[in-house]
Amino acid sequence: MTNERTFAGIPEIYASSEKAKIALITVPYDGTSTWQKGADKGPQAFLEAAENMELYDIETDSEVYKEGIHLTESVDENSSPEEMVEAVHQITKKYINKNKFVTIFGGEHSISIGTIRAFNECFHNLTVLHIDAHADLRKEYEGSSCNHACAVYEASQTTNLIQVGIRSMDGIEKTSMDPDKTFFAHKMISDDFWMVNAIDQMTENVFITFDLDAFDPSIFPSTGTPEPGGLLWYETLDFLKKVFTERNVVGFDIVELCPNPNEKSSDFLAAKLYYKMLTYRFNAEIEETDDTFDKDADNPFNRLSKFKDYDDE
Repeated sequence: MTNERTFAGIPEIYASSEKAKIALITVPYDGTSTWQKGADKGPQAFLEAAENMELYDIETDSEVYKEGIHLTESVDENSSPEEMVEAVHQITKKYINKNKFVTIFGGEHSISIGTIRAFNECFHNLTVLHIDAHADLRKEYEGSSCNHACAVYEASQTTNLIQVGIRSMDGIEKTSMDPDKTFFAHKMISDDFWMVNAIDQMTENVFITFDLDAFDPSIFPSTGTPEPGGLLWYETLDFLKKVFTERNVVGFDIVELCPNPNEKSSDFLAAKLYYKMLTYRFNAEIEETDDTFDKDADNPFNRLSKFKDYDDE
């Protein structure tokens, strides 16, 4: 379905597909969640919150929306988890091949199987940074490998997977987990060097999949499977800023907002997180290139992608 609105209500001059550097794909899917339903309403709540968000970032003295954010057609495929994953895979790849900085907002975490697959096909030696309360490493769950509990199993087999904030898992998931690249929440609390150690294990190209239940429920209660002992706001921003500064983040997705009509702060946090991540991405790019920045080669994908066919289909 085509969106007539723009992200955060930004002027059309910053929202057109032709001029925008950033593509935002929404995936209102909640087909495999097993406890609280409602993640399919997450993208709508996120967009509504964004329309009430200040677009000047105090920390960086910038307005990243001026780089252009195009709100694409949403992915409404819900006939099966497998069909949804393939639809997400194809549209993500489509916008990567248009040389956009591609971002995705779900929906439940199963959508990330499609996003990660697309980025892994398009970028060399990819690291997937998985920020989550849950390991999501089951090979199959409830008869499908495209379940939310399997969100990063494929990534564990095909990419350099680094997991941060984990505090809930099934014993069987240990067979797919790399303990040296897994940062458990109960250990992070007393480890002053976990951020440095996580970044040291990343390759140059990084894709971030951010499950909002990584946050502590005290600041983010509106998610399908909240877990105590999670991340807080400023430590999360500190880590993300370091990642965006020290590595080439090629895209990201954010998932698992399960909106509650009586609790709007989570919707707003999700919108603010999305905007902060964009701000760090493009602020880091400007700082790196400084005054020698070549406007004719200003896309990070030109030198780092496996291929570009520029096929609009």
